[in-house]
Amino acid sequence: MIVRTLEEIIGGPAHVSGHGWESRRILLSRDRMGFSLHDTVVKQGTEQRLHYKNHLEANYCISGRGEVVDVKTGKAFPIGPGTLYALDQHDEHILRALDGDLRLVCVFNPALTGQETHRPDGSYAAATD
Repeated sequence: MIVRTLEEIIGGPAHVSGHGWESRRILLSRDRMGFSLHDTVVKQGTEQRLHYKNHLEANYCISGRGEVVDVKTGKAFPIGPGTLYALDQHDEHILRALDGDLRLVCVFNPALTGQETHRPDGSYAAATD
């Protein structure tokens, strides 16, 4: 059984950040669950252009308001508490935090190691790269 608190993660090696975002990586590949689980905050007024070519991702909003834009179609979808969006086709997307910090519970498959950084195209390297 694995039991962790957010308090244990914050400030440690599994708490990573970049321009306008931070990710508290709660479950990682070393936990051997087949997915990773993250508590992510996107700061109000920022946007992230992302394209997870090597991972599938599902996101569940627990606070804040924003939108996710499908780059391929240009269609924008509102995001607020209780909204899920899943990038089931490795969708290139733009995530905007519009009203308050956007806080998301994120699941990645395959699981992240916890030390990934976004490449210039918004993706993470494949586990074998």
